[in-house]
Amino acid sequence: MSSIEELYSNSIKKPSLFWLATEGQRALIEFGTSVPYRFFKQVNSRGDGHPVLVLPGFMASDFSTSPLRSYLDKIGYKTHKWGMGRNYGDEIYLDLLIEKIEDIFLSCRNKVSIIGWSLGGVFAREIAKNRPEIVRQVVTLGSPFGGLTEPNNAQWMYNIITGGRGTEDIDFDLLSNLSAPAPVPTTAIYTKEDGVVSWKVCMETRETDIHQNIQVRGSHIGLGVNPFVLEIITNRLQYRAENWVHYK
Repeated sequence: MSSIEELYSNSIKKPSLFWLATEGQRALIEFGTSVPYRFFKQVNSRGDGHPVLVLPGFMASDFSTSPLRSYLDKIGYKTHKWGMGRNYGDEIYLDLLIEKIEDIFLSCRNKVSIIGWSLGGVFAREIAKNRPEIVRQVVTLGSPFGGLTEPNNAQWMYNIITGGRGTEDIDFDLLSNLSAPAPVPTTAIYTKEDGVVSWKVCMETRETDIHQNIQVRGSHIGLGVNPFVLEIITNRLQYRAENWVHYK
């Protein structure tokens, strides 16, 4: 059994209250340090202009991903919004997102990279499983695809929105398939200082030639503006499936 699989075999616990309580302050620091990075960062080569769909996390909207999309547009990519208001985790979003990525592909005539933050990354992987022929790669940011039903510090919000149903009404087949890897190059970025979801469920169970886990330092709600994350995304987007290699 690999070390990653051993992590999954151990019980999953909620992130500590300390990390949860300091999420906001740490995210503000990450945002502050990202401002000069995003404005003054010089990349070795411009992006190739391929489309990038950016998906927000649970209860978040396109406003949360605006700094990331602005940065990616600046360095030479064509970003696309989620465009459905707040992400309430409804299963119907998956069908709508599949239609959206098909429209983007037909419009741009180019495979689409998908970046998903938290729950947005869960959707990103499922889109890639359904339409791998038009997905260039997937990057997830603190996405709990290894266990949406595992203990976390966001469950109370979902319970309020769904009238107390929690994840019980989510399709079982969908839940049981979440941890299965997408057949496209995938980078799973996680932080052990995550105060919202357990970092253990934000990793691919097996790393392969096209699947890699990368640890960064930072908060959950600051991942989309974390300078280290921006550096990794900048590096990843330059690759296609044909020449994709692990990040070093």
